[in-house]
Amino acid sequence: MRQIPLDLGPSDVLGLDEFIEGRNAEALNWLRAWPEVEGPRSPAYFWGGQGAGKTHLLRAMIEPTLARGWGVIWLNAHTCQMWDAVTPATPTLALIDECEALDAHHQHLAFNLFIESASSQAAQAARAQVPQQTSLLPEAETEDAAAGPLYIMAAGATPAVDLPVRDDLRTRLGWGLTFALSPLDEDGLRAALQREARRRGMNLGDDLVSYLLTRYSRDLAFLMNLLDRLDRYALAEHRVLTVPLLKQMLAAETP
Repeated sequence: MRQIPLDLGPSDVLGLDEFIEGRNAEALNWLRAWPEVEGPRSPAYFWGGQGAGKTHLLRAMIEPTLARGWGVIWLNAHTCQMWDAVTPATPTLALIDECEALDAHHQHLAFNLFIESASSQAAQAARAQVPQQTSLLPEAETEDAAAGPLYIMAAGATPAVDLPVRDDLRTRLGWGLTFALSPLDEDGLRAALQREARRRGMNLGDDLVSYLLTRYSRDLAFLMNLLDRLDRYALAEHRVLTVPLLKQMLAAETP
């Protein structure tokens, strides 16, 4: 299995099993079953506010897709990375994150992925219907027809119809399945923080969790970032995680 480049985030990218389900069972179950799902495999669009888990879900699809020998394309507002499939005829999954923040160049790349996806799936369907005609095509057309299908999953902060992107891309993002992701409630946030703490080998007391949830934003991305900083600070200070240690860290960070 190929490793994920470090610039995608932590080297131990969280999988679907680490996603706190909350009210998002439908989206999570669909991703767990993919690509053996009922109906079309592509495109699929996931939307929700900050901290709803959109990036987590998309990243979680990279390793299992590579493990199948499929190719992967990762596109967001900052980068575009590709991993080749084991053969040209093997499928590829394109993952487009942060759709609301794509600049003109990245919107162009995303639109081209949709064009290629439609073309590759049409060619696959045609081969399935008349496979005997493939040998009659010119060599260049045969190579193009043999290319594996390209599937697309995307995520953004708003429904596709409200995305601030070019019209033709906005339309295509809304073509397929759409999953609205709900933020975690307090129990879900507690479970997410405790799970992350256990993953790091940290002892996160209920009093500290309660303090975090009552004094700070309940945005999960913010809380995870705060927990990461507190973990590193506690290691540097050789102390356990407590509310006083959190206050000390924040005071030290204040200019």
